[in-house]
Amino acid sequence: MATTMERRTVIYCGECGMPPEFCEYGPDYETHCKSWLLKNHPTIYTGLKALRKGGGNDENDPTSGADSANAVQIPSEPWTTEERLRKFYEQYQPDKVDGCAAILEKYADREDQLFAALVKKYGAEPEDPYYLDSDDDDGDSDDGGGKKKSGGKKEKDIGDLSLDEKSRKKKRRGAAAKKSTLVDTRIVIQKVFRNKKKAITIIVGMDTVPDIKLKEVAKAFSKRFAGSSSVKDTPAGKKDIIIQGDHMDDVAKMIVEKFKVPAESVFLDIDGQFVSVK
Repeated sequence: MATTMERRTVIYCGECGMPPEFCEYGPDYETHCKSWLLKNHPTIYTGLKALRKGGGNDENDPTSGADSANAVQIPSEPWTTEERLRKFYEQYQPDKVDGCAAILEKYADREDQLFAALVKKYGAEPEDPYYLDSDDDDGDSDDGGGKKKSGGKKEKDIGDLSLDEKSRKKKRRGAAAKKSTLVDTRIVIQKVFRNKKKAITIIVGMDTVPDIKLKEVAKAFSKRFAGSSSVKDTPAGKKDIIIQGDHMDDVAKMIVEKFKVPAESVFLDIDGQFVSVK
């Protein structure tokens, strides 16, 4: 008896070239991948967002997958500072979860600095489900008496609110409120060996720096290091700069001093760990 094979279509992100399930682990998720996914595959974005919040994906559950976003229960209170830190480490560094209390004690009264540093090192902070109903992508439906949010809460139109009421509306806090500015410009410098001996330096993200021309940047690197330097197109449609030789530290210094890129936006890729040059 012949076996019937099911044909499946795999979707790849038009920005980073990875499947949507892996986009959030890349350096360009907030600046490029998220907007592309919302525009081209909003259902997939909603489903993945629900899974990150613990929505699950049981094939026998009618609320699984894309519809699971509607099944997520919105808590009545936001995470405490310790819960935020635990969720962060559960996603990026599970072996540090048990030490959250000691870390918070060390960073007492400096929690915002702690979370800002963690976001720079690992990536975007996990989203508190308390704020799920205030996201721009969680569609609202008008019930005739104002706006009714997906979490079941009614909200007046923003134009009808007084200044005091507007100031009391829920706002994101800490590193989550700043992440859009933290990742506007993000440059990663990598060292790759070819033929087991020759090293090249790859600059990823230089195209996120405003008001510069990559060809002129590559020319400056070539003159500085007396070697080949070129701009190369990536499969995701972006542009990297390739320099012959191992110049990671000097390249980072040059990017900060000559091209005026903030040091907190420049990272060295050392054995898979992004280390800020700041």
